[in-house]
Amino acid sequence: MLGAAATWTVPVFLEKTFLALHAQAADALTQAVTGKDARILVVLQLAGGNDGLNTVVPFADDIYYRSRPKLGIPADKILKLDNYAGLNGKLTGLKSLFDEGHLAIVQGVGYPNPNRSHFRSTEIWQTASDADRNESEGWLGRYFDNCCSGADPTVGVAIGEQMPQAFAAKNPTGVTFANPGQFRWLPSDKTSASAEETFFRQLNGLDEESSSAPNDGGSIGALAGPAKAEQSALDFLQRTALDAQLSSEKILAIARKYKSVVPYPEGQLAASLSLIARMIAGGLPTRVYYASQGGYDTHAGQSNAHDRLMGQLNDALAAFVSDLKQQGNFDRVLLMTFSEFGRRVAENANDGTDHGAAAPMFVISGKVKPGVYGKYSSLSDLDHGDLKFNTDFRSVYGTVLEHWLGAPSKVVLGRKFSNLPIIA
Repeated sequence: MLGAAATWTVPVFLEKTFLALHAQAADALTQAVTGKDARILVVLQLAGGNDGLNTVVPFADDIYYRSRPKLGIPADKILKLDNYAGLNGKLTGLKSLFDEGHLAIVQGVGYPNPNRSHFRSTEIWQTASDADRNESEGWLGRYFDNCCSGADPTVGVAIGEQMPQAFAAKNPTGVTFANPGQFRWLPSDKTSASAEETFFRQLNGLDEESSSAPNDGGSIGALAGPAKAEQSALDFLQRTALDAQLSSEKILAIARKYKSVVPYPEGQLAASLSLIARMIAGGLPTRVYYASQGGYDTHAGQSNAHDRLMGQLNDALAAFVSDLKQQGNFDRVLLMTFSEFGRRVAENANDGTDHGAAAPMFVISGKVKPGVYGKYSSLSDLDHGDLKFNTDFRSVYGTVLEHWLGAPSKVVLGRKFSNLPIIA
């Protein structure tokens, strides 16, 4: 109806949007199912380079403590997974998920010839490219292009200031939302906060102080990486603005229908996951949600900052999982974490750690096969002070694409990577 009413002024970008929304599946790769009736992926970026060694701690290796006389976590404060390693003591909720059979930990994840630049390594992870290649399209954008033709613009929803490069596609889709401190909703009366902004502020008790805080404990927030689009700048901005306006009304209407009985902690990550849980409960047709937690660039004073981040991560994820269980949606949602790199094995002179390479990934779901996958990276065989990777991150992506989203990983990633037995 909107299209018919506006045909005399409809611009090219709007015409393309309507054609895409009403297009029928053109090939066998196109998926007819949506987030209303199928599996959902939630990608959580730990931006800044999470210290994997103080997340999954090799307490049985003396080299760990010799390399980190100040930052090494005592063995009696570690939540043991096996006789060699355990979780950071702040990750009690994740340890419970592991014991319940809902958490898979993939160790030693990285890629050949690692890059220690925040932006370049983030770009590599978000485009799933080789270290010596530059790609303009994101791995999730290629999934949207190849498997979600004709889908609603909300097939991908990202919570943040800008669209992650992982969403970059030949035919841009997806919607980005930020908290009220980052995105100003237009009030209907032009004089006071809109109902939409008030709603977002009420979500988890966000106030002016909490919504304007840049990070939760470090110098790097959410890194999107450079994004490119083949459309003209005006066409792209117009389409993005239209999708945000139309989709925001839909999303807010859906989110208002559901109020969780699960209390979420304060903080931006918890607020993002709470909003995602509302959208899932409301039946939004989204296949992929994207959120981030910043602050992991811990070059100095790491101990307190990292412990705080681990606590916020743990509490937010515990509330999110509890919420999904209350909804009855936990079995059809998979959450995957990643960070652009880990940290160096040895602590530095500022009681912090510098940019490294390999690190663990967490995969959480009611349908995950629990356990620790991949080899623990050796602390005695290093690459210029960094852990060597044992599992290519694209193996994790490929496993999620094929065994969770039902998508052809070779088409999306460009070639076939070995899969991991992490999904039931």
